[in-house]
Amino acid sequence: MSKKWYKLKNRLFRNFKYAVKNPVTWFWTFIALLLVAITFVNFKTETEAGIETPWDSIWFSLVTTIAGYYEFSPTTFPGRIASLLLLVFGMFVVSAVTGKLASYFMDIQMKRERGLINLKNLKGQFLLCGWRSNFEKLLDNIINTNPEITPDLIVLINDAPIEKIEDVIDLERFKGIHYVSGDFADENVLRRANIENAERALIISDHSKNYSQLEIDSRTVLAVITMSNLHPGMYIAAELVDSKFEKHLRMAHCDEIILTTDYEHNLLASASGAMGYSNVMRTLISDDADSGILIEDIPPQFIGKTYVEFRKTLEYPKVVIGLLLNTGNFHQRRKDALREAQKKPDMKKIVGNLQKIKDLKSNQPVLTPPDDFVIQPNAKAIFVRGKKLEE
Repeated sequence: MSKKWYKLKNRLFRNFKYAVKNPVTWFWTFIALLLVAITFVNFKTETEAGIETPWDSIWFSLVTTIAGYYEFSPTTFPGRIASLLLLVFGMFVVSAVTGKLASYFMDIQMKRERGLINLKNLKGQFLLCGWRSNFEKLLDNIINTNPEITPDLIVLINDAPIEKIEDVIDLERFKGIHYVSGDFADENVLRRANIENAERALIISDHSKNYSQLEIDSRTVLAVITMSNLHPGMYIAAELVDSKFEKHLRMAHCDEIILTTDYEHNLLASASGAMGYSNVMRTLISDDADSGILIEDIPPQFIGKTYVEFRKTLEYPKVVIGLLLNTGNFHQRRKDALREAQKKPDMKKIVGNLQKIKDLKSNQPVLTPPDDFVIQPNAKAIFVRGKKLEE
């Protein structure tokens, strides 16, 4: 007997044992036997009323139970008593069943509204973890910047008050967004969001509760570690308050790290020079998918060719400014390469491969590379494109 079949057998036995000991089981068994007995009495006593076959009696019982009226008019005393009992108990059974069904669907709806439901049928979803003020504006920007991400593919994971979540997901433009309540660093919560089938995740600095900066970044690092273990193939971007945690995220194989505080300080410092840097940055970091800094795939025929060969094929209005190296599921490819390197018989080659792979960085930008720079696999092009000027 296989182990799987053995577990199934034990589970069925436990369920049967529980059902036998449960008083509710005996109560419903009594009701079922009573309805069968009433059906039998009607079949034997109400031939003059038109119940001539067992199927007539079964039909009479079904109509009386479900619809609440007599298909045939009982004429005998036993038949009338049995039919009256059938009507009373039938109404009770129908009420109990409909009440149970209503309770079941209400429970599902309440779980969905409170973020307690399992999203087991969702695939290719985008996980947005954490909460902050003006959350709806962040959602707007995500949808505008990523046209391929529709609201029904977005899963919010946080522990914010339910009334704040309802204020966001009840908006018409966010109709269809999913919500999972709980700590996004918890394995069970992530499994409820069906992380195994997710495509991307963005972890923002979580202000759903009164966390300190240290707690916010610590939870972000823990979440990245948990996600990387549950779904190594998922692309993970995370926001940090303090840059001292950056090395921890890199060790946890976070694909993209956003140092919000450092960005803010650098932007303020550049604005002090009265050179208009802040206006330039605001234009480059656009809130739509067609302007500003764009990252696009490089056609396969240019892989292995030089940067200048690729650049000469491009036309206005897009202007290429560089390359983004080691994109996609880079960390998983690095693990695969390490395993392949360890299989090589030449130890010097193994050491060389390991060192080369170790020095690579995920999503490494190279701005204005030399013309003879060779475009490697898994590289993408960095473009700048402006919005159309209004006449």
